[in-house]
Amino acid sequence: MITLLKEVGRGKRGARDLTYEEARQAAELIVNGEATPAQIGAFLVAERIKMESIEELRAFIDALRERTTLHPVPGSLDCAGPYDGRTRSFIATLPTAFVLAANGLPVTLHGSAPLPPKWGVTLPDVLRELGVNAGALTAAAATAAAGSSGFLFVPSEAWCPPLAKLRGIREELGLRTSFNTAEKLLRFSESTCMAVGVFHGTVFEKVAKLVMELGVKRGMIIQGVEGSEDVGVEKRTRTYLIQDGASDLFVVDPEHYELQVDVPELEWTAAKQAEMTMSVLEGKAELPYLNMVLLNSAVRLWIGEKVGSIEEGIYRARGVIDDGLALSAFRTWKAKAAGQASAG
Repeated sequence: MITLLKEVGRGKRGARDLTYEEARQAAELIVNGEATPAQIGAFLVAERIKMESIEELRAFIDALRERTTLHPVPGSLDCAGPYDGRTRSFIATLPTAFVLAANGLPVTLHGSAPLPPKWGVTLPDVLRELGVNAGALTAAAATAAAGSSGFLFVPSEAWCPPLAKLRGIREELGLRTSFNTAEKLLRFSESTCMAVGVFHGTVFEKVAKLVMELGVKRGMIIQGVEGSEDVGVEKRTRTYLIQDGASDLFVVDPEHYELQVDVPELEWTAAKQAEMTMSVLEGKAELPYLNMVLLNSAVRLWIGEKVGSIEEGIYRARGVIDDGLALSAFRTWKAKAAGQASAG
């Protein structure tokens, strides 16, 4: 490990990217616990300063996937948002998942307890408020609930134990590390279709190339709200559309779809997120939050090739909300999931 540290830790001018084989060696030493905490911390900080290459990120993803429970869901969409959560925006991806499921597009969401650098509200926090202790879901319970509803939620640290073992070091560092990217791209359901959130526009092309290398055939890399996979409704959102082995810039303009609206500033807690999720699914939400779900649902139905256009996706999304089918998908999932995991 010391030899590898010397290569990435020589400073801004002297450091070099590791080859895939070298990075894989480093990843194995870290996930196996053979590297010391000091070595792990030094490596992650050095990579943060140098900026990880595609080969380095791929090596860490591959090492983690070999130690991950996978549940293939053919024809599904994997939505990959930030594991450090949200602090100032609605997590539209959660109600959106049930809108997609009600439209026949199976969806996988995944997450963990809050992590640095944001320490925001995460999906397990919201699901707990909705009555399901997602962290206590066994793989069998999660997949059974998915089979009934079309929605798979993966508590990532249970399905990929090395992530749980590394949590302490990541919390102590308090920085974004290689694992912030790697954990999002594990593709627990083997999806070849993804919606991936990124924070900085500088990593657009890198992440697009990476997900294509990982086997994604169609998808979207989104510079979304708080670095999430959620496109906004206040202004345009820059994305890279992946299809036919290539990635191209694609701008999602809410004004074009007559969904643009100002979103009020709120103090978002897990309880508030849960309340708004149910308000959307029950067809009672204020326009900004309804529009967010309509637009994100439409974009993802289009990515998943369930509709021929985003306009058609909006129509389909509004229909399953108005008819109560999205709410029914949520209730079906909750009944199955909450029956096998404590909501405490």
